[in-house]
Amino acid sequence: MIDGVVLTPLRQIFDERGKVMHMLREDSPVFSRFGEIYFSYTHPGVVKAWHLHKATTLNYAVIYGQIKFVLYDDRPESSTRGEIQEFFISPENYMLITVPPMIWNGFKSVGSTASIVANCTDLPHSPNELQRRSPSDPGIPYDWALEHR
Repeated sequence: MIDGVVLTPLRQIFDERGKVMHMLREDSPVFSRFGEIYFSYTHPGVVKAWHLHKATTLNYAVIYGQIKFVLYDDRPESSTRGEIQEFFISPENYMLITVPPMIWNGFKSVGSTASIVANCTDLPHSPNELQRRSPSDPGIPYDWALEHR
């Protein structure tokens, strides 16, 4: 596991009306403060990567569809520097991924439907604390193409 990243299994409560999908509570060990929440609607096959927040902690959950979520640690002093991690997240594999500042991250909507990703941050969005790279940036050793194994 990349140092500082936390996976939290999430609860879904089902009944005859539908379901409730928990995401984040103020008494959760990963909650620090509320900055903003937004939803990213992503068409099938689209990659939204790479980005890094200098000060913001991210809390991702997928409420519809499925994504391949990827992290890359290039922090100079990190014990996990150079590591890549992949997670497949969906309502069927429902979890919260907490990403600390300075970790490159991105995702690809996989499957035949769009995906809706919720992100609850601890700081409001500020373009000044965000860095972006192309999904094919050679500085991050990752290929977003589908692998047939």
